Amino acid sequence: MAPTLRSDIYTVVDQAKVWISGTRGQPGDGVSYGAILSTIQKHFPDVKLGFEAVGHAEHEVALIVGGITNMVMEYSMWESMPGGMAMRTWVDSLVGAYGKAATGPKKDAIAKGITRGINYNTNVNLMTKDFTARIQIISTLKSGESRV
Repeated sequence: MAPTLRSDIYTVVDQAKVWISGTRGQPGDGVSYGAILSTIQKHFPDVKLGFEAVGHAEHEVALIVGGITNMVMEYSMWESMPGGMAMRTWVDSLVGAYGKAATGPKKDAIAKGITRGINYNTNVNLMTKDFTARIQIISTLKSGESRV
């Protein structure tokens, strides 16, 4: 495990919360997710947004949500219960940010991006093998997805 993984998780969770809510930058502007993406790429260098997807809120959100979720999954592999708590923090922040986003077509795109990020961009092979923490992580993800 990278020594900065835990602190990087909480940093990107805070950054993503204000980005998704539209407080600082906003999904779909094509540039404001850069700092979040560069932190994710420290741990997953292959994570990239294709040129054709830049400026599309759904694709940007899916990439960021999947990347942060993978960071938490990897953390749970090394420290199962703290990983489960980190997932709870991430999902609660994600749902809270979604709730603060302005209503309209962009909010719909954000919801689709969150769902896509969790369902398609998350690598479940990174998840802990510890049964209790695994159940907690799965339950947290399902409950978060149902609140979006």
